[in-house]
Amino acid sequence: MKMRMHLIVLSVFTCTWVSCSKEPEAPLNIVESKNVTEVEQELLNTVNNYRISMGKNGLEFNSVAYQNANIHTDYMIAKGAMSHDNFTARASNISAEVAAEFVAENVAKDYSTATEAFKGWLKSAKHKRTMEDNFTHTAVSVKKDAEGKLYFTQIFYR
Repeated sequence: MKMRMHLIVLSVFTCTWVSCSKEPEAPLNIVESKNVTEVEQELLNTVNNYRISMGKNGLEFNSVAYQNANIHTDYMIAKGAMSHDNFTARASNISAEVAAEFVAENVAKDYSTATEAFKGWLKSAKHKRTMEDNFTHTAVSVKKDAEGKLYFTQIFYR
């Protein structure tokens, strides 16, 4: 009887473990999408104008942050979802190249204009705080997926 009970418990554990195990994800096919530079510039100007209206400094564009933002925007398009995946690696890359002491980012999807993305960030306490924080540099990447939907990544650092 004791042996039978151990076998039942072992069977239940094995079935539960196997059914809850996560399948390994297939690698993403990341393709470099074309930047929508007009929207990028509009969003950069909108965020800077907002900061200046609050008595904060305007943010200086940085090419290292832009490169990292572009890579992440392409990643989100390949994934088909907005995410902060791999943020620590992006922040480390930027810090190593420009000696940044603090890095943050805002991401967005499903907005058709820079103004809509900006207003969406304003409605989120965390995104708003990021736009208002004591940063000195930024870069904005905006790209379209195959269906024409915009993906946004803005990286900030000081």
